[in-house]
Amino acid sequence: MGRRALGRELRRLREAKNMRQSEGGRVIGVSPQTIGRMEDGLPTKVSDLYINALCDAYDATTDERQVLLDLALEVRTTQKQGGGWWRAYADDVREGFDYYLGLEEAARQISVWKITILPGLLQTPEYRRAVEWTESPNLPTEQVEMRVAVAMRRQHRLTDPTFAADIALSEMALRDQIGGPAVMAAQLRRIDEISQLANISVRVVPFDAPRHLGSVTGSFTLLEFPKLPATGLIAPPVAFVEEYAGDLYLEREAEVKRYRDAFAEISRVALDHNESRQLILSIAKEYGE
Repeated sequence: MGRRALGRELRRLREAKNMRQSEGGRVIGVSPQTIGRMEDGLPTKVSDLYINALCDAYDATTDERQVLLDLALEVRTTQKQGGGWWRAYADDVREGFDYYLGLEEAARQISVWKITILPGLLQTPEYRRAVEWTESPNLPTEQVEMRVAVAMRRQHRLTDPTFAADIALSEMALRDQIGGPAVMAAQLRRIDEISQLANISVRVVPFDAPRHLGSVTGSFTLLEFPKLPATGLIAPPVAFVEEYAGDLYLEREAEVKRYRDAFAEISRVALDHNESRQLILSIAKEYGE
């Protein structure tokens, strides 16, 4: 999150000065691509020497300079600590998904809409394993088990009182027999348990719900973030759209608003907490028969 905030501030200052990335690169002796990586929040060198030189070139104020230096220090501190827990699994997760894991770990609240494949935060090990074998039948068993371990480790956030999740599930996700009836029965009972946590809301959109945008948008996740400890800045929300051929991370205000509005409409047609529990448990019973 520190990298993303640093990059946004650097881009804002450069554009306010009407400078191109190539001009910023010449200031510190790096390529335009390196400036682009810095502004996109991707791993690259963020020394105080670089930050001060860019602040001079961009005519940053004293306060703006201090914010950037604080953010750079936060980035370097995180690097020395080895990053988040998911770094240990970087070679085993799907390419690029470690970026999402970082966002999820930093988020204070997420809003999830799932049409098929239940969200990782709700999955049992057996369900996750069945998903992996379906998606990648030739994947080595050891790597499948590492991916299962990642899904289970993510669920530690569920018991964090500073974190909240509002999850809306299509009835389709409950009836899609991933792993077979026994796996699904246990999976739905697990969802019922999680839905009773004070900071977690799980509601179901039944097949007979009124027409809504969720049928058009596909599955997505909205992530919102707390203040950064070093500066008090709040990172803008992100809309994450997971696709089979590649993921999308949308940050523009208009894009995020469209997904936020869609989630509000989906929430409007979803069953309430008790009705959702009844449906989830009734489907679990069907699987168990």
